[in-house]
Amino acid sequence: MSLLHRASFFTSAARLDQLPEAGAPEVCFVGRSNSGKSSAINVLTNQKRLAFSSKTPGRTRLINMFSLPDPLEPEAALGFLVDLPGYGYAAVDKKAREEWAEVLGDYLRSRSSLAGVVLMIDIRRGVTDLDRRLAHWLAPTGRPVLALLTKADKLPYGQRIKAVFAVKKELAEIGALYAVPFSATHRIGLEEAALHIENWISPKVVP
Repeated sequence: MSLLHRASFFTSAARLDQLPEAGAPEVCFVGRSNSGKSSAINVLTNQKRLAFSSKTPGRTRLINMFSLPDPLEPEAALGFLVDLPGYGYAAVDKKAREEWAEVLGDYLRSRSSLAGVVLMIDIRRGVTDLDRRLAHWLAPTGRPVLALLTKADKLPYGQRIKAVFAVKKELAEIGALYAVPFSATHRIGLEEAALHIENWISPKVVP
């Protein structure tokens, strides 16, 4: 059984000061609104509705944390998955977008327990200006990044490989970047992505 399959809802927070004190390793999921974060979290944890998104894109403003219990000490958290609000939805007013961007940037730069970042990118859209802005936030931290190129089932295999190369080239400023074609519906890249995340949480975990 995958470590990720044990995930359960832990808490929600609107601001960083509402989060629990930094402790066990955290892996956060970031990406544009409608980039497929919720679907990815659900398929990686093998649960249908652990994470859910608002019916109105861009309206979800909460940081949602999911606990991964320690197999040896179920009462203790081995780590956390963190679903950050999506960015870049045009229908949300500029002030709100800037506030979310500030929270996102502060979390990525200052959260000491952040072990890795899962960046969601639509494989058909490629790297956007907002994704590049995120890369600028991440580069100085040196934290590893896993880019999940979602909707990979929409492209033939050869184009998927080209897309991975293009993302790596465009985000070269992020030193430790690994890119995987991914599809929640077709389960493409699922095992590879899960292994990366598990190893960030607990390097001793054997899939």
